[in-house]
Formats: sequence, structure tokens, C-alpha cells
Amino acid sequence: MTPSKRLFDILFALLILPLVGPLFLGVLVLLALTQGRPLFYGAERMQTPSRAFRLWKFRTMTVVAADQGVSGANKAARITPAGRVLRRTRLDELPQLWNILKGDISFVGPRPPLREYVERFPEIYLEVLRMRPGVTGLASIHYHRHEEWLLARCTTAEQTDAVYCARCIPAKARLDRLYAAQASVCFDLVLIFRTIRKVIR
Repeated sequence: MTPSKRLFDILFALLILPLVGPLFLGVLVLLALTQGRPLFYGAERMQTPSRAFRLWKFRTMTVVAADQGVSGANKAARITPAGRVLRRTRLDELPQLWNILKGDISFVGPRPPLREYVERFPEIYLEVLRMRPGVTGLASIHYHRHEEWLLARCTTAEQTDAVYCARCIPAKARLDRLYAAQASVCFDLVLIFRTIRKVIR
């Protein structure tokens, strides 16, 4: 991560913190009243092909002893009513401001992958994870809904994994490479506001 990108992340996070703070507290109260603890969900993600970190979100699913792989229709029954709203509006990702301030991720970059996919597709992620992972990016803006549609048709964990590996990983990697080729603070601002507009719409 370049010094200018890191400085932008810190300043922008501090700038929006007073704006999203009341929203953050409102979501906490909503979750406490409707689904109880734990309020947060922390999952291992990869910052580089060899360095992991804990990514934080608001909890949107019922807790199970073992959870792995991406979410398809096989996990849909676990999504709570409040969780559906948070996922649709991406408010479940508000706690990632902490990850940004820590330097785990950036505002803009490839979405941080699970370890299992980095280990299974090292040639892809060796290239993709040259950029610091982010909350949003080209892949999030242009492929997120299509990925949801593809995975929503999968009824088993095996089918979800197969579709994700065959269709989603290559498509998102192409978009991540396009972002890397033209990354800049100005382009990051454009993608952030495109994300906000997309969520509002």
C-alpha cells in the first residue's frame, strides 16, 4: 500500500466516523433487541497470500459450531431477518472501519479472500493480493449482485463451492487486475461514491 493511499484511508475513515457513528450504534441496538449476542462476527481473511487477519462484520446469521466456504442458498436459512436488511444495504460491513484504521484493509481493493481459496488458487491470489484488500472495488460494484444470483441457486455446500471457484473467482480476479492497472486516490474516491450510490439505489 502506498503512503498516499494509507493516508487517504485514515483521513477518510476519521472524516466519516462522526457521520456513521449514530448509524453504528443504531445497528447495535437493533441486533441486541432482535437477535442477541454475539453482535459481531469475526472471520479469518487473507491480507496477502501468507498473512491472515480477522475481518469484522455485524453478525447476520445464526451461529453454528463450524462454518466454512462462501454463502450460497445452502446457508440462506441461517440469515436472520435483521441480517437480510444489513446485507442488502451493506451495513453489516460498518465494523470494517476498524480494520481500515488498523491497516488490515483499505477502503478500495479486492475483497479479502478466505484462506482455503488462496491455498487452492495460489497463482490467482499471488497477483490479486499484491493490492491491499478493500471494503469495495470494481468487483464489488460490477459483480457482487451477479455473484449473489449465481450462489443463490446453489443448494449444497459442494455446489456453492464449485460455482464460486469456476465462475466467481476468475471473474472477480479480472476486475481486480483492471483496478490494479489504474489504481489511484482519485479513482478510489470515484469507486467509493459509486458504491454509495449503488447502495442507495
